[in-house]
Amino acid sequence: MPKEHPIEEKRKAPHGFQEILQFYLIDCKTPIGKLIDILIIFLNLVICAIFVIETYPVSETTIRLLWKTEVIIVLFFIVEYAARLYAARSRRRQLIDVYSIIDLVAILPTLSLLIFPVFGITLDLRFIKGIRIFRVARVFRFLRFTADPDFFFGSITMPLLKAVRLFMIIFIIFFVSSGLFFHVESEVNPNVRTFGDAFYFTVVALTTVGFGDITPLSDGGKWVTVLMICSGIILIPWQISRIVKEWIHIESKKEIICRRCGLRYHDPDASHCKSCGAVIYQEYDGD
Repeated sequence: MPKEHPIEEKRKAPHGFQEILQFYLIDCKTPIGKLIDILIIFLNLVICAIFVIETYPVSETTIRLLWKTEVIIVLFFIVEYAARLYAARSRRRQLIDVYSIIDLVAILPTLSLLIFPVFGITLDLRFIKGIRIFRVARVFRFLRFTADPDFFFGSITMPLLKAVRLFMIIFIIFFVSSGLFFHVESEVNPNVRTFGDAFYFTVVALTTVGFGDITPLSDGGKWVTVLMICSGIILIPWQISRIVKEWIHIESKKEIICRRCGLRYHDPDASHCKSCGAVIYQEYDGD
């Protein structure tokens, strides 16, 4: 009887509450796992949309509604963070994991605005403005999904996933740069009134078009511009080179999944897995 595929071995039914949590937080095949992924992606989109909408002139009623929505979503993020920490095999490793740190940064701005007044800590406007800048980092939560080879429920190929990851990195650079530029320039620059103005400047700056209709006036705006340009000319070409290298590598290989170790790509004439030595039963033309 052939051995069960290693990926299928990981999909065995979990036992105990901790294993159930761990399984469904990383699962993207079962209906529950898919629902959790879709819900988290949707909430991430909403929380980023709230950040953008608040930069536009809206009514007090809308502002209160956006704040209540943000609090509800952040409470869900807190539950998710606690569940991932509780279900982790190593909680220490989970705490220092880059995605856990991103999750924590996404939670802390709103949580601090809720907790500090409870303890009688008075928050001045500058502190509130400063702490809310960190909300722009919530867009990094999308990286968790593109880091998973089963992104989009395992329905896309690895080369396409690499392309999606590149698009996501470019979008994150634009979004974070626009958010930071808006917060440092909106009070001193009459040409930067909304997130859209800041995003327009970011696109023009990173594509080196340089129309000159919007320029940074504050020292903070100048530093943000320098950082966004440096990140653009370093990260984007680096990611593109990785994708091209990966595509070239994949084109020279044949997609045969090893039943023992799960290695996906092998040499066209390989009869054994070069990772574990198992027979991979490739079909080839003989004499």
